[in-house]
Amino acid sequence: MAGIVRNKGKQIENFPSDYTVVDIETTGLSPGQCEIIEISALKVRDDKIIDSFSSLVKPSKNINSFITNLTGITNDMVQNAPGIVSVLPAFIDFVSDDCLLGHNVNFDINFIYDNWKRHFEKEFSNDFIDTMRLSRKHCDIKKHNLKSLAEHYNISSVGHHRALKDCEITYNVYKCIKEEAKSRAYSHEELNLC
Repeated sequence: MAGIVRNKGKQIENFPSDYTVVDIETTGLSPGQCEIIEISALKVRDDKIIDSFSSLVKPSKNINSFITNLTGITNDMVQNAPGIVSVLPAFIDFVSDDCLLGHNVNFDINFIYDNWKRHFEKEFSNDFIDTMRLSRKHCDIKKHNLKSLAEHYNISSVGHHRALKDCEITYNVYKCIKEEAKSRAYSHEELNLC
């Protein structure tokens, strides 16, 4: 879908307590040429996980060895999985109109948006929060990838690069960044009172 104009939702910079964490695994980096092979989400209310969604997705072409080595997802695993046309409506129904939370979330949204537009001629316009952007603003570390943030906050990253596990890591990273930002705001307020 070269030259596509995406009418996506807007990026949120604050820290809501109600949102849905999303993550996908794909056959590559290009939404126009590559496919979703796993899609997951965690519904969060009052900063607590209340529901989850996760599905492998059968691509139209074989998964290459690089992606299998990265994600652990094999061609055998997706052989009997539903296709994107079956999975996507259930996913969209699950996330509803929630604000979406993800790490480098534009990557995930672009794939979801393009597939929703291609197969259903609808736009995907949920607002979103990017934990990578939040970490760059609030965390004093050199690398802002998900694994580095997990290490920084002592969050287990075992199973990283599987969609549901990455949702869990992102959820925990977000809570840590939120706490840090809140405590920093309090200390700044105290300083301003002096």
